[in-house]
Amino acid sequence: MRYILFFLLSIFFNFSIFSQDDARPPERDRDSSGQLKMNSREQLAKGQRVGPDEKTVTIKDYKIISHARDTTFLDTTLTIQKEYRYNYLRKDDFELMPFANVGQPYTKLGVDFERFDMYPKMGARAKTFNYLEIEGIDYYNVATPMTDLFFKTTFEQGQLLDAMLTFNTSERLNFSLHYKGFRSMGKYQWSEAESGNFRTTTNYVTKNGKYRLRAHIAAQDILSEENGGLSNKEEQFESGDDNFTNRIRVDVRFADAESKILGKRYYLDHIYKLLRSQKDSSMAERTALSIGHKFSYETKYYQYQQTAQNDYFGDGLLSSIDDKANLKTMFNEFNVVFNNLTLGRLEGNISLYNYDYFFNSILITATQRIQNRLNGEEIALGGSYSKQFGKLGIEGRVKYNLVGDLTGSILDASATYKFNEKNKFRLGVHSSTSMPDFNFLLYQSDYTNYNWQNTSAFEKEKVNGLRVNFDSKVWGDLSLDYTTVGNYSYFASAPGIVLEDDQEQATVKPFQEKNILNHTKVQYRKEFRVGSFALNNTLMYQNVSQANNVLNLPQFVTRNTLYFSSDVFKKAMFLQTGITLKYFTAYNIDAYNPVLGEFYIQNKEKLGGFPMLDFFINARIQQTRIYLKAEHFNSSFGKSYNFYAAPNYPYRDFVIRFGLVWNFFS
Repeated sequence: MRYILFFLLSIFFNFSIFSQDDARPPERDRDSSGQLKMNSREQLAKGQRVGPDEKTVTIKDYKIISHARDTTFLDTTLTIQKEYRYNYLRKDDFELMPFANVGQPYTKLGVDFERFDMYPKMGARAKTFNYLEIEGIDYYNVATPMTDLFFKTTFEQGQLLDAMLTFNTSERLNFSLHYKGFRSMGKYQWSEAESGNFRTTTNYVTKNGKYRLRAHIAAQDILSEENGGLSNKEEQFESGDDNFTNRIRVDVRFADAESKILGKRYYLDHIYKLLRSQKDSSMAERTALSIGHKFSYETKYYQYQQTAQNDYFGDGLLSSIDDKANLKTMFNEFNVVFNNLTLGRLEGNISLYNYDYFFNSILITATQRIQNRLNGEEIALGGSYSKQFGKLGIEGRVKYNLVGDLTGSILDASATYKFNEKNKFRLGVHSSTSMPDFNFLLYQSDYTNYNWQNTSAFEKEKVNGLRVNFDSKVWGDLSLDYTTVGNYSYFASAPGIVLEDDQEQATVKPFQEKNILNHTKVQYRKEFRVGSFALNNTLMYQNVSQANNVLNLPQFVTRNTLYFSSDVFKKAMFLQTGITLKYFTAYNIDAYNPVLGEFYIQNKEKLGGFPMLDFFINARIQQTRIYLKAEHFNSSFGKSYNFYAAPNYPYRDFVIRFGLVWNFFS
């Protein structure tokens, strides 16, 4: 939280400049691309001369560059997609369902088996939805300093703030500072959560364009209390008893447990052009030969603490619980890139990956000796190719591990055909082999049951998939994914053990399914408009063919939004209001295990099959978007409650939340 003061000061400075403008600025013209031009007062505020020969700054001069080097520009419009992304994760959460409090786990309503990294992660996947990996960091190039401020209320005694400041010291050097933090007590006892995500980036190119560099530093922590879910759900929750509509009165399992994830990362990606031909009339280089280097170093740990051992998770080795899994990784990649307008872009690379996953001590049990460390080095070769042939674009990527215990491979290939500006078709294939996460292979805990070593028993997961996309501004967007998975890894209660009620978590362990899974997912998106009214629809169908029930998913998920949007108050404000329905068919939702920070398979209880209705009113005034939402307002209609995000973990009650997204330019 120590970085927040810096951001607030920068935001206040920008606001002071911005507030000197009139409440309603004069109407603006548009440039040839249809973007709004800045008026003369804004240009003067930026130290720019206003004249017929001067370049006009537009919103397209505020560029956002992704890890894959895709470049977009700042979007200050208000659309229904912005409404879908106005949440804790700041992305569309159609395939996710949140728990009752901000910062808690998300239940997955859909899965995607494609892997972009063939090395295992630490684990604790239920706790890392907000943890930014390398691919989630953006870089910037802006005409003038720009601030992005995101604010949203949470649940009792807390707020969510996401603030970013970016500026160019010259046309070729950019810096950004970004901090996202929140705290929320939650409606239920012992469910407080908080997190802090700090990152700083730089983006640089030399004057002659031969050398390019981008880098970032990220420091992230995610902390939450773990109450174990409801302990008397039938009487205190499902019955609808008025004495327990104030959720602080509902009994939970634990009052002494918490989990924490902390990570720090340093990343560098730079490239130097050895050779390049003179640009043609289109300003594109005809031929270039470059060498590059990528480096990252990251430390990360997951910790679960509980004041006293609880029989809910079985016997304990100690009277109190303090589990901590650590992971340190270092990655170096050296690449050579040949780029030619006729032949396309070809890259070859070699990479070295060092890992050290460890616990504090070796554990010796009556049946096995569990080591405290998995470490080693991996060497891999890779390459990629891309080329545009008129309306047809092809690209491919391959990587194969040559040396190391985590041997694996990745193959991606796709072809895209653009019929016209409104219709596009894409066909892609994916194949990968990789070991499951480290917590499947090795884990130690002060709870007796949560100790295992599967390094010799577990095999590589094998994924093969086919994806077809048809995107049309007329007919809608349709995607079809078909995937087969071998050696699927999952957590579940050990079979063949007779348990008392609510004791299955005492036997949760990792397993691998030797039979092949077949997963089919079809998704369709389309919006229908009549005047100022629109109906936005997203539908998803899934089917899993499996010998054993080890992958549980809803068969059908839908989200439908009926909304109205229009300029009001003589176009001083743009208003958007409507109702969103989200629904998924009932299925055996995975249960949550706080000791591991993972979900595990359960086939005893079907949940879901209830509608979630949200009412929203959003508005845009200049570069400010204001959001007001009544979430799950239909939960107050009945007297019985059956809405769960996971077994014993309820979804959210009716609540009104508000916030804003504000961009400052100076």
